[in-house]
Amino acid sequence: MAHLQGEERARYVRDMFAGIAGRYDRMNRVMTFGQDIRWRRIVVELAKLPEDGRFLDMATGTGDIAAEGLTQHPGILSVGGDFTVEMMQVGRDDYPERQQIRWVGADALNLPFPSEYFDAVASGFLMRNVIDVERAFREQWRVTKPGGHVVVLETSPPKDNFLKPFIMIHLTYILPLLGRIIAGNSEAYSYLPSSTKAFQSPENLAQTMRDVGFQNVSYQLFMFGTIGIHVGQRPA
Repeated sequence: MAHLQGEERARYVRDMFAGIAGRYDRMNRVMTFGQDIRWRRIVVELAKLPEDGRFLDMATGTGDIAAEGLTQHPGILSVGGDFTVEMMQVGRDDYPERQQIRWVGADALNLPFPSEYFDAVASGFLMRNVIDVERAFREQWRVTKPGGHVVVLETSPPKDNFLKPFIMIHLTYILPLLGRIIAGNSEAYSYLPSSTKAFQSPENLAQTMRDVGFQNVSYQLFMFGTIGIHVGQRPA
């Protein structure tokens, strides 16, 4: 996987997520000890949506963040966008309560939405998978209204401290084993840890957001620093 670049890497990621779509949610609950539910709740809170606003959950998967948006703000237009159609099909078919979500096939680098359309844009575990992080942020900037927020839930490389060896064992050995047992796909859950280890640090990701033009950029870390939630605001 490490040698793949550009469109070849994008195709690999899309096919990988399509292959684990039916068991993706269950695996997320196991990997995070159920904490991903709380993180998504925080993401929506940080989005600061108006009660009749428009909300985009990019890389929506089965629609977890889009659904949380509707839970907190029942009057919003909640759009779930993803380039893996199989993931959205699972969300639509397996979760009847998610029928209000507007499902849209979407590429994070070329969003099919008008400029300044959404009051907030969120993503969960998207940015480490895109082939151009800055371009993805520029697209999110483009479709966000002035004054709106962009919120990013993403994994972070383990910090250099006494916990790092234990975290590396978990990422390198435990997750692929769980992936084989629960999702029937150890390769996918070898890629996910490797993409985490190769991704930007939380500090660098925050700087990338500032470089694009976002203001009031901040982040908070969870799970021994391996999960970050970043938020930035498009200037009013």
